[in-house]
Amino acid sequence: MTKASSDMQATTYLDRRQQLKTYFDRTAAKAWEQLTSDAPVSRIRQTVRAGRAEMFDCILSWLPEDLSGKRVLDAGCGTGVFSLACAQRGADVVGIDLSPNLVKLAQERAPDDLPGTVEYRAGDMLGAEKGHYDYVVAIDSVIHYEPDDMVQAISQLQANSRGNDSRVLFTFAPRSPALMMMKTAGKLFPRADRSPAIEPIKESTLRELIGERLPAGSDVLQTQRVDTKFYKSQAMELRCP
Repeated sequence: MTKASSDMQATTYLDRRQQLKTYFDRTAAKAWEQLTSDAPVSRIRQTVRAGRAEMFDCILSWLPEDLSGKRVLDAGCGTGVFSLACAQRGADVVGIDLSPNLVKLAQERAPDDLPGTVEYRAGDMLGAEKGHYDYVVAIDSVIHYEPDDMVQAISQLQANSRGNDSRVLFTFAPRSPALMMMKTAGKLFPRADRSPAIEPIKESTLRELIGERLPAGSDVLQTQRVDTKFYKSQAMELRCP
């Protein structure tokens, strides 16, 4: 990759990152507070809530029941639901999110008597300590980036792992006619109500990019799709060499 193309990728990532920070920290903070609680929500958001819960259960099922002594990075932790689930299994968790408001809410919701520990930080998920984690998890955190930027982000998240058979678990938006229609329909909402667009990608394209750009040994171990009408996402687990 040339320096010019690398700089272009960095600019693209930074521009989208700022859009996401503005949206989740200002426009959508209250909505995410309700979505990640037991508060009543619209029927559309009910399907999103159900889909996210199913995805959390899926990824948790890929992790050991006992995470004692393991370190987990929750990249894009939001209100901290997944971080707490890992800490309940005994993990030492670092949850990072762009939105200081969501991080504050996560801190307020965290109980004091967890078997493990959890530390929440506001900032870029790619800025965590390198080589410190047994499991790096990014649930719906890279779905807003173009394929090149998304795979670059996954590569940098992989650098956060300890290696020696550690794992990166992430979700992507699986490209399909239904999802592309939803993306197009989203552009019809007024700009003030519009969330940052997701960037669907075919699984075959993603696997090809992983094979080309990630280190040898970055094997896809398993994948699982979740579809609850208004929530369409696919989990993937990578081995870290």
